[in-house]
Amino acid sequence: MEDLFQKVYDMTAFGNIIDKPQFLIMCAIAFGLLYLGIKKHYEPLLFVPIVFGVLLANFPGGEMGIIQVDQNGFVEIKGVMKNIWPMPLHEIAYELGLMNFLYYMLIKTGFLPPIIFMGVGALTDFRPMLRNLHLSIFGAAAQLGIFLVLLVAILMGFTPQEAASLGIIGGANGPTAIFTTIKLAPHLLGPIAIAAYSYMALVPVIISLVVNILCTKKELSINMKEKEKKAAKPVVIKNLHVLKIIFPIAVTTLVAIFVPTAVPLIGMLMFGNLIK
Repeated sequence: MEDLFQKVYDMTAFGNIIDKPQFLIMCAIAFGLLYLGIKKHYEPLLFVPIVFGVLLANFPGGEMGIIQVDQNGFVEIKGVMKNIWPMPLHEIAYELGLMNFLYYMLIKTGFLPPIIFMGVGALTDFRPMLRNLHLSIFGAAAQLGIFLVLLVAILMGFTPQEAASLGIIGGANGPTAIFTTIKLAPHLLGPIAIAAYSYMALVPVIISLVVNILCTKKELSINMKEKEKKAAKPVVIKNLHVLKIIFPIAVTTLVAIFVPTAVPLIGMLMFGNLIK
């Protein structure tokens, strides 16, 4: 009977949970965040898959976590140190599992962020901004946050590459943060990806908190539709269809000239928008 219980104990995750009780903390966090995403509808398209991935990656014995390689690309596989970069993808899938296969095929190669950006571009309508060019100034807030975090991170002891990867989170865009981190500080990819997407998913919570702290009751009672009627009318563009075609081509050309390293992201974003 003892042998039977021992076999059941070895087959299940109870032994791993006892050896690594910190799993329970991550499990509690994941359940709490899943509740916010499913019940409270806090950006469920972002929150639910990310948090469920956290749950899968932290299950002891499930071997769904990402195995990080060292600076030379070596990782220990079944007691043997192997260089992962020459390994074919099917071998990575066999030796390291599904999550590592997806990670090294889509994320580590930098393939997925530009593809996501192409989809974002296809879903983005720039017409309101083109009619009201002054609205583009709202993007300055994100740029201010990027450089502020960059400077603070350097003062805290991070390298310039790590600080840039942290600062780009302020751009409020997950693929940008992932792409930049892969290039500059790949060892921070996990925490930066979680931070970038988690804070975007928590925007409804953050906004309501900031509004309640900074806005008066009089400001909260402003009728925005009436304000919009009194505001300046948008610029009337006769050939808007032509402008919508020229805009992504012009933006891609300017970015390629002044910031060529941003072409993979901005180019795919604008290509998606051109296809739209």
